[in-house]
Amino acid sequence: MDRPRAHIAAIGTAVPDHDIHAAFIAWAEAQLGERERPLFARMAQRSGIAHRWSVLPRAADGGSPVEPGGFYAGTMPTTAARMALYADAAPALALRAIADLGERVALAGITHLVVASCTGFVAPGIDQIIAARLGLGGHVERTLVGFMGCYAAVSALRVAHHIARSDRAARVLVVTVELSSLHLRPVTQLEPLLAMLQFGDGAAAALVTAEPSGLPLTRFFAATLPGSDDLIRWTIGDHGFVMHLSGEVPGRIGQALIDPAVRAAITGGRDATAIARWAVHAGGRSILDAVEHGLGLDTDALQPSRAILQRFGNMSSATLMFVLADMLAEGRVGDGAAGEGVALAFGPGLAAEGFGFGHPA
Repeated sequence: MDRPRAHIAAIGTAVPDHDIHAAFIAWAEAQLGERERPLFARMAQRSGIAHRWSVLPRAADGGSPVEPGGFYAGTMPTTAARMALYADAAPALALRAIADLGERVALAGITHLVVASCTGFVAPGIDQIIAARLGLGGHVERTLVGFMGCYAAVSALRVAHHIARSDRAARVLVVTVELSSLHLRPVTQLEPLLAMLQFGDGAAAALVTAEPSGLPLTRFFAATLPGSDDLIRWTIGDHGFVMHLSGEVPGRIGQALIDPAVRAAITGGRDATAIARWAVHAGGRSILDAVEHGLGLDTDALQPSRAILQRFGNMSSATLMFVLADMLAEGRVGDGAAGEGVALAFGPGLAAEGFGFGHPA
């Protein structure tokens, strides 16, 4: 008997209500010298980002976290202090995304919980905290996908895909939650400040089942670019997690997409321009440009991803879920949309991971 196809029944999303994008730009410019400050300002203007949201509380006078009385005012908080905030704020934001999901689809009878997050650690794990607050029984099977970075939503959905295909009765709750704003660092170099310019906080939740409704999941793929492991690094420091995002990343992605083997893995051997729907992780404007040019796509092919980048910035693993959520809401994917699309994300490795979605034309 053929295995059933897994479907994303619906996706819910949530972001905090504290927009820190403009405040960060002002703070970052103050860290730079006179020669680099105009360049940073131009890059910020061209970033394609208008808003980024943070779980960090406002300062005493209502100002940003870098102002007097804010989380980052004075001495930079230790990693321990940041993780204490993560343990409280990450489950709370995840539960908001799950509540949004619950307004779109019934969540009774959850059998499995898969949680992805790379911006914090806590034990008992965030998966256990979420399960307890949802009142899920101890029989619910949990999987925690940790520290994989921006493509972790693909990994989490892949786990759910395999579960749903092997158990027709499974109802898998998939959650991605990232609090990137917990990891501000007082640096004076242009490259790390440009990296921090991209990131914001967000959470998403999806229900994956074998029921033939919603967004069908097809083939999953993975491709690691050789000799690129130094381009994206995420290490744990005494004052937060230290992100290294090389300016070479977009160029390397563009080069990789010319490689026939990498290209075939992503497109399934099809002409990229014949694929009508692309859900690409909004890692930054230059990364989206590299994908667009590398695959020879039309200028509007990645508009769903650019819209998410503009409204929320790069929310690490949650970002791809936001793109898919928008596409589902607009009817651009799902049972009514003909032609299989491709979801694609990049992360540490440098690796490209993704999957096909929708029905073949």
